[in-house]
Amino acid sequence: MRKGQNLVLIGFMGSGKTSVGVKLSYRLQVSVEDTDKLIERREGRSINEIFADDGEEYFRQLETELLGELAGKNGSRIYSVGGGTPVRTENRGLLKRLGKVVYLRVSPETVYERLKNDSTRPLLQCGDPLGRIRQLMEERREAYETCADVIIDADKLDMESILKRIVEETEKMKLLVINGPNINFLGIREKSVYGTQDYRYLMDMIKKKGEETGSEITVFQSNHEGAIIDRIQEAYFDGTEGIVINPGAYTHYSYAIRDALASIQVPKVEIHISDITKREEFRKISVTAPACDRQIYGKGLDGYLQAIDYILDNCGSSCEG
Repeated sequence: MRKGQNLVLIGFMGSGKTSVGVKLSYRLQVSVEDTDKLIERREGRSINEIFADDGEEYFRQLETELLGELAGKNGSRIYSVGGGTPVRTENRGLLKRLGKVVYLRVSPETVYERLKNDSTRPLLQCGDPLGRIRQLMEERREAYETCADVIIDADKLDMESILKRIVEETEKMKLLVINGPNINFLGIREKSVYGTQDYRYLMDMIKKKGEETGSEITVFQSNHEGAIIDRIQEAYFDGTEGIVINPGAYTHYSYAIRDALASIQVPKVEIHISDITKREEFRKISVTAPACDRQIYGKGLDGYLQAIDYILDNCGSSCEG
Protein backbone atom coordinates (compact mmCIF):
# COMPACT_ATOMS: atom_id res chain seq x y z
CA MET A 1 0.00 0.00 0.00
CA ARG A 2 1.70 3.14 -1.23
CA LYS A 3 1.59 6.56 0.39
CA GLY A 4 -1.59 8.42 -0.51
CA GLN A 5 -3.38 5.26 -1.59
CA ASN A 6 -6.56 3.98 0.06
CA LEU A 7 -7.31 0.29 0.28
CA VAL A 8 -10.90 -0.96 0.08
CA LEU A 9 -11.98 -4.38 1.34
CA ILE A 10 -15.11 -5.87 -0.23
CA GLY A 11 -16.76 -9.25 0.13
CA PHE A 12 -19.82 -11.04 1.44
CA MET A 13 -20.79 -10.72 5.07
CA GLY A 14 -18.59 -12.97 7.18
CA SER A 15 -15.72 -12.92 4.67
CA GLY A 16 -13.39 -11.44 7.27
CA LYS A 17 -13.23 -7.83 6.06
CA THR A 18 -13.34 -6.36 9.58
CA SER A 19 -10.68 -8.69 11.01
CA VAL A 20 -8.40 -8.28 8.01
CA GLY A 21 -8.87 -4.51 8.08
CA VAL A 22 -7.83 -4.28 11.74
CA LYS A 23 -4.78 -6.51 11.23
CA LEU A 24 -3.72 -4.52 8.16
CA SER A 25 -4.17 -1.29 10.06
CA TYR A 26 -1.63 -2.39 12.66
CA ARG A 27 0.78 -3.75 10.08
CA LEU A 28 0.68 -0.74 7.76
CA GLN A 29 0.22 1.89 10.46
CA VAL A 30 -2.81 3.49 8.80
CA SER A 31 -6.35 4.10 10.02
CA VAL A 32 -9.17 1.69 9.27
CA GLU A 33 -12.84 2.59 8.87
CA ASP A 34 -15.90 0.36 8.58
CA THR A 35 -18.54 2.05 6.41
CA ASP A 36 -21.38 0.26 8.22
CA LYS A 37 -20.12 1.70 11.51
CA LEU A 38 -19.80 5.17 9.98
CA ILE A 39 -23.42 4.98 8.83
CA GLU A 40 -24.58 3.74 12.24
CA ARG A 41 -22.87 6.67 13.96
CA ARG A 42 -24.39 9.17 11.56
CA GLU A 43 -27.88 7.72 11.88
CA GLY A 44 -27.65 7.09 15.63
CA ARG A 45 -29.07 3.57 15.19
CA SER A 46 -27.96 0.09 14.17
CA ILE A 47 -28.05 -1.39 10.67
CA ASN A 48 -30.83 -3.71 11.85
CA GLU A 49 -32.87 -0.71 12.98
CA ILE A 50 -32.27 1.15 9.71
CA PHE A 51 -33.47 -1.89 7.74
CA ALA A 52 -36.50 -2.31 9.99
CA ASP A 53 -37.50 1.36 10.04
CA ASP A 54 -36.70 2.52 6.50
CA GLY A 55 -35.89 -0.54 4.40
CA GLU A 56 -32.88 -1.77 2.48
CA GLU A 57 -33.13 0.78 -0.34
CA TYR A 58 -32.80 3.67 2.13
CA PHE A 59 -29.70 2.03 3.61
CA ARG A 60 -28.18 1.50 0.15
CA GLN A 61 -28.67 5.19 -0.61
CA LEU A 62 -26.84 6.07 2.59
CA GLU A 63 -23.96 3.85 1.42
CA THR A 64 -23.79 5.63 -1.93
CA GLU A 65 -23.81 9.08 -0.35
CA LEU A 66 -21.04 8.10 2.07
CA LEU A 67 -18.87 6.61 -0.69
CA GLY A 68 -19.25 9.80 -2.70
CA GLU A 69 -17.94 11.82 0.24
CA LEU A 70 -15.05 9.46 0.96
CA ALA A 71 -13.98 9.23 -2.71
CA GLY A 72 -13.44 12.98 -2.73
CA LYS A 73 -10.92 12.90 0.12
CA ASN A 74 -7.17 12.32 0.03
CA GLY A 75 -5.24 10.15 2.43
CA SER A 76 -4.03 6.65 3.20
CA ARG A 77 -6.79 4.64 4.87
CA ILE A 78 -8.28 1.18 4.87
CA TYR A 79 -12.02 0.96 4.28
CA SER A 80 -14.11 -2.12 4.97
CA VAL A 81 -17.47 -1.84 3.20
CA GLY A 82 -20.78 -3.64 3.58
CA GLY A 83 -21.36 -6.90 1.77
CA GLY A 84 -24.03 -5.43 -0.52
CA THR A 85 -22.22 -2.18 -1.30
CA PRO A 86 -20.77 -3.21 -4.71
CA VAL A 87 -24.15 -4.36 -6.01
CA ARG A 88 -25.11 -0.83 -7.08
CA THR A 89 -23.42 0.10 -10.37
CA GLU A 90 -22.70 3.64 -9.18
CA ASN A 91 -21.10 2.25 -6.02
CA ARG A 92 -18.65 0.18 -8.04
CA GLY A 93 -17.41 3.31 -9.75
CA LEU A 94 -17.09 5.11 -6.42
CA LEU A 95 -15.21 2.19 -4.85
CA LYS A 96 -12.71 2.27 -7.73
CA ARG A 97 -12.22 5.98 -7.19
CA LEU A 98 -11.84 5.47 -3.45
CA GLY A 99 -8.82 3.17 -3.68
CA LYS A 100 -7.38 -0.23 -4.54
CA VAL A 101 -10.24 -2.73 -4.20
CA VAL A 102 -9.51 -6.14 -2.64
CA TYR A 103 -12.22 -8.80 -2.79
CA LEU A 104 -12.07 -11.39 -0.01
CA ARG A 105 -13.81 -14.36 -1.63
CA VAL A 106 -15.15 -17.15 0.57
CA SER A 107 -17.51 -20.11 0.12
CA PRO A 108 -21.17 -20.09 1.25
CA GLU A 109 -20.36 -22.88 3.73
CA THR A 110 -17.62 -20.79 5.36
CA VAL A 111 -19.99 -17.84 5.72
CA TYR A 112 -22.71 -20.05 7.22
CA GLU A 113 -20.36 -21.55 9.81
CA ARG A 114 -19.17 -18.10 10.82
CA LEU A 115 -22.61 -16.47 11.01
CA LYS A 116 -25.09 -19.22 11.91
CA ASN A 117 -25.45 -17.90 15.46
CA ASP A 118 -25.31 -14.19 14.54
CA SER A 119 -28.72 -12.52 14.92
CA THR A 120 -27.49 -9.07 13.82
CA ARG A 121 -27.58 -9.83 10.08
CA PRO A 122 -31.02 -8.76 8.79
CA LEU A 123 -30.68 -10.47 5.41
CA LEU A 124 -30.11 -13.86 7.07
CA GLN A 125 -33.10 -13.87 9.40
CA CYS A 126 -34.97 -16.58 7.48
CA GLY A 127 -35.79 -20.29 7.59
CA ASP A 128 -32.90 -21.38 5.36
CA PRO A 129 -29.91 -19.09 5.97
CA LEU A 130 -27.44 -21.30 4.04
CA GLY A 131 -29.73 -21.29 1.00
CA ARG A 132 -30.11 -17.52 1.33
CA ILE A 133 -26.33 -17.11 1.53
CA ARG A 134 -25.86 -19.17 -1.64
CA GLN A 135 -28.50 -17.17 -3.47
CA LEU A 136 -27.10 -13.78 -2.45
CA MET A 137 -23.51 -14.75 -3.19
CA GLU A 138 -24.41 -15.90 -6.68
CA GLU A 139 -26.41 -12.71 -7.30
CA ARG A 140 -23.46 -10.58 -6.18
CA ARG A 141 -20.61 -12.61 -7.68
CA GLU A 142 -20.28 -10.58 -10.89
CA ALA A 143 -20.48 -7.28 -9.02
CA TYR A 144 -17.71 -8.30 -6.65
CA GLU A 145 -15.43 -9.65 -9.37
CA THR A 146 -15.81 -6.73 -11.78
CA CYS A 147 -15.25 -4.24 -8.97
CA ALA A 148 -12.10 -5.88 -7.62
CA ASP A 149 -8.50 -5.02 -8.46
CA VAL A 150 -7.35 -8.02 -6.42
CA ILE A 151 -9.25 -11.25 -5.64
CA ILE A 152 -8.15 -13.38 -2.69
CA ASP A 153 -9.69 -16.76 -1.83
CA ALA A 154 -9.70 -15.96 1.87
CA ASP A 155 -11.07 -19.22 3.24
CA LYS A 156 -8.14 -21.12 1.70
CA LEU A 157 -5.49 -19.01 3.46
CA ASP A 158 -4.56 -18.22 7.03
CA MET A 159 -4.55 -14.62 8.24
CA GLU A 160 -0.81 -14.12 7.76
CA SER A 161 -1.01 -15.32 4.15
CA ILE A 162 -3.96 -13.03 3.44
CA LEU A 163 -2.13 -10.01 4.83
CA LYS A 164 1.03 -10.84 2.89
CA ARG A 165 -0.88 -11.22 -0.36
CA ILE A 166 -2.72 -7.92 0.11
CA VAL A 167 0.47 -6.02 0.90
CA GLU A 168 2.22 -7.48 -2.16
CA GLU A 169 -0.67 -6.79 -4.53
CA THR A 170 -1.36 -3.25 -3.35
CA GLU A 171 2.28 -2.26 -3.86
CA LYS A 172 1.86 -2.84 -7.58
CA MET A 173 1.37 0.21 -9.77
CA LYS A 174 -1.55 -0.02 -12.19
CA LEU A 175 -0.70 1.20 -15.70
CA LEU A 176 -2.67 1.37 -18.93
CA VAL A 177 -1.17 1.18 -22.43
CA ILE A 178 -3.50 2.40 -25.19
CA ASN A 179 -2.80 1.74 -28.86
CA GLY A 180 -4.77 3.50 -31.56
CA PRO A 181 -5.63 2.63 -35.17
CA ASN A 182 -3.44 0.26 -37.16
CA ILE A 183 -1.02 -0.44 -34.30
CA ASN A 184 -2.44 -3.98 -34.32
CA PHE A 185 -1.01 -4.27 -37.87
CA LEU A 186 2.59 -4.07 -36.70
CA GLY A 187 4.73 -6.41 -38.80
CA ILE A 188 2.27 -6.05 -41.66
CA ARG A 189 2.08 -2.32 -42.43
CA GLU A 190 5.02 -0.27 -43.71
CA LYS A 191 7.77 -2.50 -42.32
CA SER A 192 10.45 -0.02 -43.38
CA VAL A 193 8.90 2.52 -40.99
CA TYR A 194 7.51 0.42 -38.13
CA GLY A 195 9.76 -2.65 -38.24
CA THR A 196 9.08 -6.33 -38.72
CA GLN A 197 8.06 -7.28 -35.19
CA ASP A 198 4.33 -7.95 -34.93
CA TYR A 199 1.77 -6.82 -32.35
CA ARG A 200 2.07 -10.01 -30.32
CA TYR A 201 5.77 -9.27 -29.93
CA LEU A 202 4.90 -5.84 -28.50
CA MET A 203 2.36 -7.38 -26.13
CA ASP A 204 4.95 -9.87 -24.89
CA MET A 205 7.47 -7.05 -24.35
CA ILE A 206 5.00 -5.12 -22.22
CA LYS A 207 3.97 -8.22 -20.27
CA LYS A 208 7.61 -8.97 -19.48
CA LYS A 209 8.16 -5.35 -18.41
CA GLY A 210 5.25 -5.62 -16.00
CA GLU A 211 6.70 -8.78 -14.47
CA GLU A 212 10.17 -7.23 -14.15
CA THR A 213 8.90 -4.05 -12.50
CA GLY A 214 6.14 -5.61 -10.41
CA SER A 215 3.54 -3.49 -12.20
CA GLU A 216 0.03 -4.35 -13.33
CA ILE A 217 -0.08 -3.30 -16.99
CA THR A 218 -3.25 -3.52 -19.09
CA VAL A 219 -3.02 -3.09 -22.88
CA PHE A 220 -5.96 -1.80 -24.92
CA GLN A 221 -6.11 -1.37 -28.70
CA SER A 222 -8.85 0.03 -30.90
CA ASN A 223 -9.23 1.45 -34.39
CA HIS A 224 -12.16 3.58 -33.22
CA GLU A 225 -11.93 7.04 -31.67
CA GLY A 226 -14.95 6.65 -29.41
CA ALA A 227 -13.68 3.37 -27.97
CA ILE A 228 -10.34 4.99 -27.11
CA ILE A 229 -12.12 7.89 -25.41
CA ASP A 230 -14.30 5.48 -23.47
CA ARG A 231 -11.24 3.57 -22.27
CA ILE A 232 -9.49 6.76 -21.16
CA GLN A 233 -12.60 7.79 -19.23
CA GLU A 234 -12.81 4.34 -17.66
CA ALA A 235 -9.28 4.88 -16.35
CA TYR A 236 -10.64 7.70 -14.18
CA PHE A 237 -12.70 5.16 -12.24
CA ASP A 238 -10.67 1.95 -12.29
CA GLY A 239 -7.61 3.00 -10.30
CA THR A 240 -5.24 3.47 -13.26
CA GLU A 241 -2.15 5.35 -12.08
CA GLY A 242 -0.38 6.05 -15.38
CA ILE A 243 -1.18 5.99 -19.11
CA VAL A 244 1.04 5.28 -22.11
CA ILE A 245 -0.74 6.10 -25.36
CA ASN A 246 0.08 5.74 -29.03
CA PRO A 247 -2.92 7.46 -30.63
CA GLY A 248 -1.81 6.53 -34.18
CA ALA A 249 -3.21 8.91 -36.77
CA TYR A 250 -5.57 10.39 -34.17
CA THR A 251 -2.44 12.12 -32.79
CA HIS A 252 -2.74 14.76 -35.46
CA TYR A 253 -6.38 15.76 -35.27
CA SER A 254 -8.37 14.17 -32.41
CA TYR A 255 -9.14 16.97 -30.02
CA ALA A 256 -11.68 14.63 -28.45
CA ILE A 257 -8.93 12.23 -27.37
CA ARG A 258 -6.85 15.22 -26.25
CA ASP A 259 -9.72 16.40 -24.02
CA ALA A 260 -10.20 12.93 -22.56
CA LEU A 261 -6.51 12.72 -21.68
CA ALA A 262 -6.61 16.16 -20.08
CA SER A 263 -9.43 14.96 -17.81
CA ILE A 264 -7.31 12.23 -16.18
CA GLN A 265 -4.84 13.56 -13.64
CA VAL A 266 -2.25 10.78 -13.75
CA PRO A 267 1.17 10.70 -15.46
CA LYS A 268 0.73 10.26 -19.21
CA VAL A 269 3.25 9.62 -22.00
CA GLU A 270 2.55 9.81 -25.74
CA ILE A 271 4.58 7.26 -27.69
CA HIS A 272 5.36 6.94 -31.41
CA ILE A 273 7.40 4.11 -32.88
CA SER A 274 8.79 6.16 -35.78
CA ASP A 275 10.47 9.57 -35.69
CA ILE A 276 7.47 11.75 -36.51
CA THR A 277 9.68 14.83 -36.87
CA LYS A 278 11.28 13.34 -40.00
CA ARG A 279 8.12 12.24 -41.76
CA GLU A 280 5.25 13.96 -43.58
CA GLU A 281 4.38 17.48 -42.43
CA PHE A 282 1.03 16.46 -40.96
CA ARG A 283 2.73 13.88 -38.71
CA LYS A 284 4.88 16.55 -37.08
CA ILE A 285 1.80 18.02 -35.41
CA SER A 286 0.35 16.41 -32.27
CA VAL A 287 -2.80 17.79 -30.73
CA THR A 288 -2.71 15.12 -28.01
CA ALA A 289 0.87 15.61 -26.74
CA PRO A 290 0.05 18.84 -24.80
CA ALA A 291 -2.28 16.77 -22.60
CA CYS A 292 0.58 14.40 -21.74
CA ASP A 293 3.64 14.82 -19.52
CA ARG A 294 6.10 13.63 -22.14
CA GLN A 295 6.31 12.56 -25.78
CA ILE A 296 8.66 9.78 -26.92
CA TYR A 297 9.25 9.07 -30.61
CA GLY A 298 11.74 7.40 -32.92
CA LYS A 299 12.82 4.74 -30.41
CA GLY A 300 10.99 1.84 -32.04
CA LEU A 301 9.11 -0.54 -29.75
CA ASP A 302 11.61 0.25 -26.99
CA GLY A 303 9.85 3.59 -26.69
CA TYR A 304 7.02 1.81 -24.88
CA LEU A 305 9.45 0.50 -22.26
CA GLN A 306 10.98 3.97 -21.87
CA ALA A 307 7.50 5.42 -21.39
CA ILE A 308 6.68 2.87 -18.70
CA ASP A 309 9.97 3.62 -16.93
CA TYR A 310 9.22 7.34 -17.07
CA ILE A 311 5.87 6.85 -15.35
CA LEU A 312 7.30 4.52 -12.71
CA ASP A 313 10.13 6.97 -11.99
CA ASN A 314 7.97 10.08 -11.97
CA CYS A 315 4.77 8.96 -10.30
CA GLY A 316 5.44 11.16 -7.24
CA SER A 317 2.59 13.26 -5.94
CA SER A 318 0.52 12.63 -9.09
CA CYS A 319 -0.16 9.12 -7.77
CA GLU A 320 -0.91 10.15 -4.22
CA GLY A 321 -4.59 10.57 -3.56
